Amino acid sequence: MPATFAYWAIRGLAQPIRLLLEYTGTDYEDKKYVRGPAPDYDGSEWLNVKYSLGLDFPNLPYYIDGDVKITQSNAILRYIARKNNLCGETEEEQVRVDIMENQAMDFRNANVRFVYNPKLKELKPGYLKEARDKVEQFSRFLGSKQWFAGDKITFVDFPMYELLEQHRVLEPSLFDGLQNIKDFLARFEALPKIAQYM
Repeated sequence: MPATFAYWAIRGLAQPIRLLLEYTGTDYEDKKYVRGPAPDYDGSEWLNVKYSLGLDFPNLPYYIDGDVKITQSNAILRYIARKNNLCGETEEEQVRVDIMENQAMDFRNANVRFVYNPKLKELKPGYLKEARDKVEQFSRFLGSKQWFAGDKITFVDFPMYELLEQHRVLEPSLFDGLQNIKDFLARFEALPKIAQYM
């Protein structure tokens, strides 16, 4: 029986999980809840079932795999990663995974505050400067490694790909002079199951 992964019908917190599910070849149903149109953005499709699924902390995204029911995007990523040996093998790799899991969430939260701000256009130059500083830190951390934890892919590469891709769309010049970040994006997109999904 396939697992069920559910989120709103947007990329948001879900896209790294969808990419990880595809990469691992996990059999799953991708349940996408739809919100109504502006100005109300009716969420009743989700709200009508939110408390009927047996989730300890009802929220989106959620993942149901048999008797296992999980909410929180990073908990879902880690669960899938553990099942597929994608949490790092050595202590050094696991420490790098722990660091990047949290750095990715900080980067995402800053991005969400920016893109949902009604003053987005005014804030864009300052945001791009901060984002460039952060991407340079990511570039130094990545160094000559293939992936953020080392030479083997781990689950943190999936949210990092999604975040860097969003920033590449926002401002392609953000990665100028950061060849290892460009190579990371190309390497990720060339993974056969990812290339097929995208």
